[in-house]
Amino acid sequence: MAEPSAQTDRDLASIHEARTLARRAKAARAPLAELSQDRIDAIVDAMAAAATAQAEAFARLAHEETGYGVVADKIQKNLFASEKVYRFIRPMSTVGVIGRDETRKIVEIAEPFGVVAAIVPSTNPTSTAIYKILIAIKARCPVVLSPHPAAVACITRVAEVMDEAARGAGAPEGAISWMRTVTLEGTQELMKSREVSVILATGGMGLVRAAYSVGKPAYGVGPGNAPAYIERTADLAKAVRDIVTGKTFDNGVLCSSENAVVVDEPIAEEARREFVRQGAYFLSPEEIDAVGRALVTAQRLPDPALVGRPAVEVARKAGLTVPPETRVLVAPLAGVGRDYPLSIEKLCPVLAYYVVRDWQEGCERCKQILGYGGMGHTMAIHSRNEAVILEFGLKKPAFRIVVNTPTAHGSIGLTTGLDPAMTLGCGGYGGNITSDNISPRHLLNVKRLAWEVAPAVSRGNEAPAPGPALPKVPAPPPEPGGISAAELGRHLDRILGPGPAAAPAPAPPAAARPVEFVCEADVRDALRDGRTILIGARTIVTPAARDLGRGVLVEEGMGRGS
Repeated sequence: MAEPSAQTDRDLASIHEARTLARRAKAARAPLAELSQDRIDAIVDAMAAAATAQAEAFARLAHEETGYGVVADKIQKNLFASEKVYRFIRPMSTVGVIGRDETRKIVEIAEPFGVVAAIVPSTNPTSTAIYKILIAIKARCPVVLSPHPAAVACITRVAEVMDEAARGAGAPEGAISWMRTVTLEGTQELMKSREVSVILATGGMGLVRAAYSVGKPAYGVGPGNAPAYIERTADLAKAVRDIVTGKTFDNGVLCSSENAVVVDEPIAEEARREFVRQGAYFLSPEEIDAVGRALVTAQRLPDPALVGRPAVEVARKAGLTVPPETRVLVAPLAGVGRDYPLSIEKLCPVLAYYVVRDWQEGCERCKQILGYGGMGHTMAIHSRNEAVILEFGLKKPAFRIVVNTPTAHGSIGLTTGLDPAMTLGCGGYGGNITSDNISPRHLLNVKRLAWEVAPAVSRGNEAPAPGPALPKVPAPPPEPGGISAAELGRHLDRILGPGPAAAPAPAPPAAARPVEFVCEADVRDALRDGRTILIGARTIVTPAARDLGRGVLVEEGMGRGS
């Protein structure tokens, strides 16, 4: 019998580790889900602060380990995750009652999805790890990270720092875990583990398809191949600056960075001069062939050895000599597809370049580019013509169409009002379950309490089935935040049944009458308004409200401080 190979041993170790970490995370699921909103927010605060303090160190470690990108840009991405994403998710309600609809008589209650398997790429390793840990814990979901094998050390360091901060703020052991022995087999085992409830997969199409094939909910993101269209009314200098800025940001490793420029013919020559002025080098047909052979593999993927490398280095690997100040290589092409290797997503500062007669032809060219590896992802339009901008919004198979801004920055919410995120759904066009920028909301299920608002009618239009009649008097106006406590209490009495029959007593003044129901939102409102809430023996108080309500909840006949 043949001896097991070193790779086989490594695969077995990775599979064992995946199973162990998945079980550990499952054990943390219940205690994490029981934490109050205040405690979850304190944990998120601590993790974000710890990651912010280490943003530069993380960036340098990622650059040293992978060789990809630019340290200064990686610092900016880390801070984007630890500061902007954090500020966006911090106010979200993810515990207990998160919404009320007085008109439809519905109360919404957050329920964590469960253990998250988070696959982290080598192109944006530390920023993606920060982001995925923050949104998972905010949703009260334990998370297990599977790093890309080329970025294990830097992703591990992020996880260690954030786990230490989380546990210091009250998170249970196992809320954050990460694989150290990473192989494809181990990652697949993690995704398939019965303890895992949902997958956050960021990486190549093979990985994303594997995530969707394991038979459980998954959010996956594939390639971008984003085109940028410059329409004739654009502010040309700004448009070119935005495109060069987006394409050179971290040397083009973001999947939403620009990969092609489409220019209206009347401004094509002026645009070319502006690109050259801002550091672009236009390749000749022979140079295009040389860069294509060096950069694009037989599988029509960018060569990992050139991913995230500066333009001058890409040119040198192709046997070309370009000016040392060159920021981006530009390849004028006549078409899109296998006959034009540089029309793929390139993940380095190389742009395809197309000239079109008008916006209608530009519209079709952008569709072709998106169809060659970027369906549903991102594109940009640079224009001052609102009608054309709207036409692009209506017709393009991309779910992030950013206007007069870099695609790399605009798509993730750095320069636009889109939800800040490092995982961008591509919807049905891209084979994804959502077209959203992924946030804690996507890691929550929502339970709904729904009261009868119309009586059921029996067959044959007979009288309504027996049951409590709807009130014949107008309902009082809703209190801030949704269904009033009194109205909710009356509904509960209808469901649970009335107490012992007794003659109705005269109603005491409203200020002296205990309320029937108190949730966390009621306590927060009282804290904000500087008032107390009177409760009695029949008052229903949710656990989260009880935890938060010290000094606010006052029991009937007793002093402050329940």
